Amino acid sequence: MHFYSPTYLYLLAVIPVMTAMMVWAEWQRNRKIGRLGDKNLVKALMPGASAWRRWIKFVLTQLALAAIIIAVARPQMGTKVSHEKRNGIEAIICLDISNSMLATDVAPSRLQKSKMLIENLVEHFSKDKVGMIVFAGDAYVQLPITSDYVSAKMFLQNIEPSLIQTQGTDIAEAINLASNSFTKQENIGKAIIVITDGEDHEGGAMEAAKEAYDKGYQVFILGIGNTSGAPIPLPEGGYLTDNAGNTVMTALNEQMCRDVAAAGKGTYIHVDNTSVAQEQLNNELSKMQKGDMESVVYSEYEEVYQWFALLAIILLIAEVMISETQNPFFKRFNLFKDKRTVSMIVLSLLAITMNAQNQDRHFIRKGNRILHENVQESPAKSEVQYRKALTANPSNTQAMYNLGCALLAQNKDSLAMEMFQSAAKAETSKQRRAMSYHNMGVIYQRQQQYGPAIEMYKQALRLMPHDNETRYNLVLCQRQKKQQDQNQNNNSQQNNKDNKNDKDNKDKNKDKDNGNNDQNKNKDNQDDQQNKDQQQNKEQMSRENAEQLLQAAIQNEKETQQRLNKAMRQPRRRNIQKNW
Repeated sequence: MHFYSPTYLYLLAVIPVMTAMMVWAEWQRNRKIGRLGDKNLVKALMPGASAWRRWIKFVLTQLALAAIIIAVARPQMGTKVSHEKRNGIEAIICLDISNSMLATDVAPSRLQKSKMLIENLVEHFSKDKVGMIVFAGDAYVQLPITSDYVSAKMFLQNIEPSLIQTQGTDIAEAINLASNSFTKQENIGKAIIVITDGEDHEGGAMEAAKEAYDKGYQVFILGIGNTSGAPIPLPEGGYLTDNAGNTVMTALNEQMCRDVAAAGKGTYIHVDNTSVAQEQLNNELSKMQKGDMESVVYSEYEEVYQWFALLAIILLIAEVMISETQNPFFKRFNLFKDKRTVSMIVLSLLAITMNAQNQDRHFIRKGNRILHENVQESPAKSEVQYRKALTANPSNTQAMYNLGCALLAQNKDSLAMEMFQSAAKAETSKQRRAMSYHNMGVIYQRQQQYGPAIEMYKQALRLMPHDNETRYNLVLCQRQKKQQDQNQNNNSQQNNKDNKNDKDNKDKNKDKDNGNNDQNKNKDNQDDQQNKDQQQNKEQMSRENAEQLLQAAIQNEKETQQRLNKAMRQPRRRNIQKNW
């Protein structure tokens, strides 16, 4: 059991304060009664008074208040457990977070590139389990093996070299820790993925890889960086230096990485600025044995605030019906006599209901705030919040659209396209559907697929005919498509013309050779010389024509780039919807 909004539980501190005030009030009351005369005489003059009834009403009120506070904090029980059958593999990723991973020989840095690779790997997973280990001089489990990919992304964003104070690259400890972190399930492929630059190797890695292979685990070593070396930038500026003041250069120890992979009968993959390593790793993992796994998912908690709200109502009704005097019970049986109590009941129910319905909106607002910070990692962090909103409410079209915008900001065009398509299908408002179509057109235009981009812009204009930005993009795409078609036609015509000239020259040379077989050798030499000169002139002319066409194409490309730059300076329809 846990609380969705535990901050409200601090309001429970009001109850002991009110209890102290009640005790003080009773003491003052008895003191004043004692001033009137003998206590027994005064008690006889108040036959209907009942001290214990006042305390019962007070206790009921305090219990109702406590129940309301707990209900507002939204308790959730994990009893709604879903057992899912999955057919996949188990993979534990060991990420090197030593200071050398801050080098920028792989853009934007070795560590950031590794995070992007892991995130894309998690995106590729569908029915697999994943865990994360961070290591430098020591190794720690950052995320136990799980099928909760949203949590995996959340943990990934918080990984920094400052998590581990002991520097170094103890690959052996990371592999050993990963070997002990898998489930006990058999007949399933289990992979250990080590991402490192191999700098400051502690030793024992080959033995650990061999031991992991003996246990049935497949080891993948991903070496990231450049073998020529690169400096290590510091957060405050400049580069890391040694005791002598010389700049420290860190280089990929590729041979060590290969040796560790070979010792564990595994695969070594070099990570550079391309996506080749990602594709190679996905292909290798797809070859592993997949087995049936049962995943226990607690991500969907069952709301139990209703029970506390019902308890509060019952306690308040009981408090209203109990009289402070010893008069008959039914004389006070009027629930609406105490207007303040009834008002508190109504307001409490409204607050609880509104708080329960705003769970997905809370995640959307949080994602919007993160995205508007304009920090490099803002789109990735906001993506996590939007995915949480979709988990809470899969039909929330605002979360779909905003998630598409966050993915588009990370250049994940295919995933962004899926989100915009889902938002366009599920959305009922014409304006919001038009915005989704517009962004799909932006993706196609960015990929130079002008035909589909034109169709998307037309769809948007059918819904919003007066959108000047969409109209401008449509005209721009039409011009770009026309220019693209012209360039393709010119290239095709030029190729056909060159092929035709070559064929004609061959036919002419053949005819001349057949017609001049009986002439003397000198004349043949003259004709051959003339044919060579003629052919050379034609080649020269074709080169000049080609250069002219090339210059024209370059000029057209410059004009197109100028128009594109002008279009990019205009505000693009990638805005986040706040109040739909």
